[in-house]
Amino acid sequence: MTNGKLLDVSRETMERLTIYADLLTKWNPRINLVAKSTLGDLWRRHFVDSAQVYNLAIHPVRHWVDMGSGGGFPGLVIAILAIERDSPTRVTLVESDVRKCSFLRTVIRETDAPATVVNDRVEAISPLSCDVLSARALAKLTTLLIYVERHLHPSGVALFPKGETWKKEIVEAEQTWKFDHQVAKSQTEEGPVILSIAGVSRV
Repeated sequence: MTNGKLLDVSRETMERLTIYADLLTKWNPRINLVAKSTLGDLWRRHFVDSAQVYNLAIHPVRHWVDMGSGGGFPGLVIAILAIERDSPTRVTLVESDVRKCSFLRTVIRETDAPATVVNDRVEAISPLSCDVLSARALAKLTTLLIYVERHLHPSGVALFPKGETWKKEIVEAEQTWKFDHQVAKSQTEEGPVILSIAGVSRV
């Protein structure tokens, strides 16, 4: 299956994503942006996986924040999709690693993606009051909800890809948090899901 069929996007968007993929492959040996074992299945494991997070949001979105962006998944893919679809209006990528921030800024410059990079820890920056908050493989749900409380607008939604232990994470989080959640099965792997979370408050 070609990359174009994996992702339903315009030729221009596909060109931008290809620039991103090429830069990722070039930089990865130096700063380990993604696991080396996933490079052979880069498009499905990272690009399609990120695009499905984009599709779960209710658009249009004003401000999307991606926490712990690392190699840019899902936040940088979302920013590139935004060029074609006019949503979100802006994307903020929060990443504490200086080298990964340099990579993210390089891709943004090469693709004209509507994103800015914040080089800091999620818990250290001022509240962002975003409409959508995402994070992939950053922390357990209990910790992520602390960030949700700080950075998500009360009417916003958090989108968190989670592995096969997601049910256990929800049970643990419900000991200290109240929240509404929906579960969407991953389109790229059997077992993982994407959690849509809203209405977060402390117990």
